[in-house]
Amino acid sequence: MVFFAAGIAAGQVSPPQRPVPIDTPKQALGFTPGDDYFVASYTQLESYWKKLAAQSDRVKLVDIGTTTEGRRQWMAIVSSAENLKRLDRYREIARKLARAENVSEGEARALAHEGKAVVWIDGGLHSSETVGSMQLIEMLYQMASRSDPETLRLLDDTISLYVVANPDGQEMVANWYMREKDPPQRSLANLPALYHKYAGHDDNRDFYASNLVETTNMNRQMFLEWFPQIVYDHHQTGPRGAVVFMPPFRDPFNYNFDALIPLGIDMVGAAMHSRLVEESKGGSAMRSASNYSTWWNGGLRTIAYFHNMIGILTEIIGSPNPIQIPLVADRQLATGDLPLPVAPQTWHYRQSIEYEISNNRAILDYASRYRETLLYNIYKMGRDSIEAGSRDHWTVTPKRIEALKAAKAANSYDRVLHDPAFRDPRGYILPADQPDFATAANFVGALRKSGVEVWKATSDFRVAGKKYPAGSYVVKTAQAFRPQVMDMFEPQDYPNDFAYPGAVPTPPYDITGWTLAMQMGVQYDRVLDAFDGPFTAVTAVTERPVGKVTGPANPLGYRISHRENNSFTLVNRLLKAGCEVYWLQDSAEPGAIWVPASATAASVLSKGAGELGGAVRGMAQRPSGQGLKLQAPRIGVYDEYGGLTASGWTRWVLDQFEFPYEVIYPRALDAGDLRRRFDVIVFPDGALRSEEGRSGQPRPDQIPAEYRDRLGVISRERTVPQLRRFVEAGGSVVALGGSSALGQMLGVPVENSVGGLAAEKFYVPGSLLRVAVDAASPLAYGMPAEAIIFFDNDPVLKPPPGLAVVAKYSGLPVLASGWAWGEAYLEGGAAVVEAPVGQGRVILMGPDVTFRGQSQGTFRLLFNALDYAASKPVTLR
Repeated sequence: MVFFAAGIAAGQVSPPQRPVPIDTPKQALGFTPGDDYFVASYTQLESYWKKLAAQSDRVKLVDIGTTTEGRRQWMAIVSSAENLKRLDRYREIARKLARAENVSEGEARALAHEGKAVVWIDGGLHSSETVGSMQLIEMLYQMASRSDPETLRLLDDTISLYVVANPDGQEMVANWYMREKDPPQRSLANLPALYHKYAGHDDNRDFYASNLVETTNMNRQMFLEWFPQIVYDHHQTGPRGAVVFMPPFRDPFNYNFDALIPLGIDMVGAAMHSRLVEESKGGSAMRSASNYSTWWNGGLRTIAYFHNMIGILTEIIGSPNPIQIPLVADRQLATGDLPLPVAPQTWHYRQSIEYEISNNRAILDYASRYRETLLYNIYKMGRDSIEAGSRDHWTVTPKRIEALKAAKAANSYDRVLHDPAFRDPRGYILPADQPDFATAANFVGALRKSGVEVWKATSDFRVAGKKYPAGSYVVKTAQAFRPQVMDMFEPQDYPNDFAYPGAVPTPPYDITGWTLAMQMGVQYDRVLDAFDGPFTAVTAVTERPVGKVTGPANPLGYRISHRENNSFTLVNRLLKAGCEVYWLQDSAEPGAIWVPASATAASVLSKGAGELGGAVRGMAQRPSGQGLKLQAPRIGVYDEYGGLTASGWTRWVLDQFEFPYEVIYPRALDAGDLRRRFDVIVFPDGALRSEEGRSGQPRPDQIPAEYRDRLGVISRERTVPQLRRFVEAGGSVVALGGSSALGQMLGVPVENSVGGLAAEKFYVPGSLLRVAVDAASPLAYGMPAEAIIFFDNDPVLKPPPGLAVVAKYSGLPVLASGWAWGEAYLEGGAAVVEAPVGQGRVILMGPDVTFRGQSQGTFRLLFNALDYAASKPVTLR
């Protein structure tokens, strides 16, 4: 960590020797947070926070890491001056209680008595939701300057961590909004790009995967450094006819986390609602007022639940431009979910800031009053998790309840719910000899970034009669963050959620199945009984096995497995260096990579194997037979004005594996001459928007000239004929998710077999499904015969006879994790189809095989399509 102090680059901020006046936000910014028509940039916030840290002995700034665009991400630690002097001690208390290892109940009680409650408060994760970032400025000022009895008590009893969750986005949004000189003309509408370079809104969908650097920065503070007992995540916008949604949340809650979590959420939520009502601030709603639940893991506040922390979300109305609260008749009657209705009115920005300050103070007040309870409870939850992982334990899921109902026997409670075959694992083993061990190490890195304890074998060992090699990873469930472990390895069993029999399915909040180990294609064994071995703790948060080049000293060439994702990075480096690279078509491993020997190839492979952990084998003989010679593909990735989130994630994935690409917008597609520029064009999910559906795009004269070439949409009249010419001339089109409908536009007779089905019959809202893969197809080289694919109500492809089906849904049950209502409709449908068109090809992938950068087990389907597009058939001799 890096600390900031005035006049020095690093180190702790020294408390002032005499009272120093605290600058108000207006003195620093020229306006007060919440003034209509004004939004502060991150540059302004950063400058003001540094000033506060220099002026106040209650504020310490910590540099928690670099953002995607290279800014510093700051966290402000706020407490009393005396507490800040003992900060290391209080952080150690929080760590010991959260980890709960080798801590007796008596010691835990003493530590809880001594410690300070730690509260995380963030804002600006979704940067167009500007109330969140502006309240951070106002809150920090008030905590640094106010001396009323409540503030002093909060400072004495708590340590609060204030975090700007998306600095890059705040900078972009504020600069966009403030570019207009006339304040009433300012608008947050028509942002030209995603407010996170890659993820946009999905920056709050990344927390269990930690793909983004900002996520990694924040997870480190929450789960490796500070272990807050309460995590408060500010968002917008509130329910129509109300002001703010706050917990309690609706069901379902995830069965993996501790029962104290939903109870703690309810208690903190009640304190927040109560404070607003006491202050005559109406319009706070809960439960049925929105669809927020506690099932999903991937958000900033939701991942907290799986770490025994109380996660709080608020969704408030508000804009720097005054808005209207509309009249909604049903929200004028007080109910248990809306205790104090609010009248229709003009609503000003400052009102939202004041509500959020009240919410912050309500949480800090709760943390102050229940300080010892919070500290002890996080210990108890951690201790109970360790105990559950140390003995036979059963997790009750909806499917087990269905089995219980069907059993009807007198002893069915023990026989069904305590069936030995359904015991929870005592741990998981990730063998070091699996085909893509580097991706398994990436998975371990995601676990470590979220604070999960992992071990590595220092020598060969046996468990349950099976031998495992040295270097294998071990994750035991006897640890405080056991809920996170279970949620990352075990399938999610989402309940059938209907208001009544025959009703339309109740949509989940986000997705229903995400088991990260499955998404990443990691091979692991579930161990049901206690085990041990020659294990040492993994302390790094980035795990990468070290590879090397093996074989004879002077080989004729090198062979690389196609089953490793990192092999694509190696190939990209080789092609960039001018080396020859081939896919072997008639080898024991279809698609095995052959690189003829050269000094350049030897250098690239030696360095790359060491960095990436790949297995490269020098060969004394040249291969013979049929193959494909690769050349660097010229890749276009579709995007449009405002940015498509799926396009951003596609670019993130390509950047991680060093694929060069160019972003292409509708006008460039319409201009034609595409074959001269590209070998392959990728259309991410969501690329097909109708002219009517995108009528909200700005007029060219409403935006700066530099963004005008991004305007437009894909149209049948202008775009499709140019794409048809591109494919017929030898180019490849790859269409993912809903964009696979582009196939029919290009003359490929592939239908969506579930396109006309009502949700009452077929509904798969973000789950993991099993597909059978034709591993002999170049598009599936390196894939296993059965793979796990992410599916979110995507097209199920129905090709005519004769078209190549690369992956299909075959054999029930198809569902691997999540919720699939009517999964029988999947049977026999295709997930990936290849169709020749002229001299080129159209490749349709019904699911998004790169979903949020998480589904690493299916990245190869896209990567193969890219390399295949520029390959040439050859005969090797």
